[in-house]
Amino acid sequence: MKFQPVIGLEVHVQLKTDSKIFCGCSTRFGAEPNLNTCPVCLALPGALPVLNQKVVEFAIMAGLATNCSISPTNIFARKNYFYPDLPKGYQISQFDLPICLTGHLDIAVGDQTKRIGITRIHMEEDAGKLVHGQDGGSGVDLNRAGTPLLEVVSEPDMRTADEAVAYLKKLYQIVTYLGICDGNMEEGSFRCDANISVMPVGSDTFGTRAEIKNVNSFKFVKAAIEYEIARQCELIEDGGTVVQETRLFDPNKGVTRSMRGKEEAHDYRYFPDPDLVPVVISDDWINRVKSDLPELPETKFNRFLTEYSLPEYDADVLTSSRPLADYFEQCAQACNNAKSAANWIMGELTRALNDNGIAVEESPVSPAQLAGLIKLIDGGTISGTIAKKVFEEIWKNGGEAAAIVEQQGLAQVSDTGAIEAAIDQIMAANMGQVEEYRGGKDKVFGFFVGQVMKAMKGKANPAVVNDLLKQKLAG
Repeated sequence: MKFQPVIGLEVHVQLKTDSKIFCGCSTRFGAEPNLNTCPVCLALPGALPVLNQKVVEFAIMAGLATNCSISPTNIFARKNYFYPDLPKGYQISQFDLPICLTGHLDIAVGDQTKRIGITRIHMEEDAGKLVHGQDGGSGVDLNRAGTPLLEVVSEPDMRTADEAVAYLKKLYQIVTYLGICDGNMEEGSFRCDANISVMPVGSDTFGTRAEIKNVNSFKFVKAAIEYEIARQCELIEDGGTVVQETRLFDPNKGVTRSMRGKEEAHDYRYFPDPDLVPVVISDDWINRVKSDLPELPETKFNRFLTEYSLPEYDADVLTSSRPLADYFEQCAQACNNAKSAANWIMGELTRALNDNGIAVEESPVSPAQLAGLIKLIDGGTISGTIAKKVFEEIWKNGGEAAAIVEQQGLAQVSDTGAIEAAIDQIMAANMGQVEEYRGGKDKVFGFFVGQVMKAMKGKANPAVVNDLLKQKLAG
């Protein structure tokens, strides 16, 4: 029997606010355990929550960017469950009246475009964190308790792991472009629960789903989903039954393991939080937030195609993150050569960033410095080979390209006399290759170009070299 997977994702987006959702405690990651806490996030008796307005604005931004409708009135609810890192014994979340409803994202997988529905986006607080010691004991760190989250719940519209990853990446790109999430997946700022079931091909009745909790990398999401699909198919084919449960993914072994039975909504005994009034959102508020939205990735991608005449591949790479897109635009406008700027950014700059493990925002070569280098190439002052050496010098020691070229005597040589002399010497030393070229082996021409450039220490003008070589080799 052939099976069709059905996949829905619940993505938790940690919001980049300075303080928590219901108190003034810092959200700074990495503080000493339980340092960023107060009576509210410790759930001490008599402490009352006060809603952080910035959280609501970030939720509106996320809703607008994902084509959701914004609920004019939404309510916080208590989600009751018990866990060691949940100090109140319940989580403040939203249930039947969330802030955002019925949105969608369009994803591309291969040559196909598919629309993935978004059921809802709601605001909630994060729980704390259990810290397990090597001695077998465990502690509770409540620094994270009360950190603001958005939970983005998709429709079960995805049918492959690749579609799920494409949806996740699209959502990740949007929330980081908006500046509402730092996107640090290793710190748990963007993580997802994957709901997976399988049904016979041709059926329209979904199977029993299992939920994989808290997966925090695109690679692991793909691996976890593919494993779970295979597990469920094999289980059914062997005569077994898939049970509704929560599972965890072990990235070291590439398998999912049962964690606990999966609760239904009624198990959480949701009811409106009596300490928080309904959130009323006016049209004026929505319009103010909308007017402050940055240019979103899809719009920027299309603009890069038209305004800078870039290929789709280049535009896709350069708009993958907002800082990278900003770097490109500053460089392209300064050098007036968008394609060269794109090539250098996707080539030498990206390679250097990856080798040094830093983000483009931390690049020691600024957009203006790279633009200055490109101008020297376009003006014929230096060759591409010399430009790479100048780039390395700027990366290591700073400075402007023009000054480095002048100080180190790297300017391109266009003097035909000097180049002719080098060509004559190389031809005399390689008469066998000269005869091969004259006998019809055109590929030998590249050998001579390389030898001349080597002799001239990369400073010869390539166009002049090519012209003179063709003349002399022609005999």
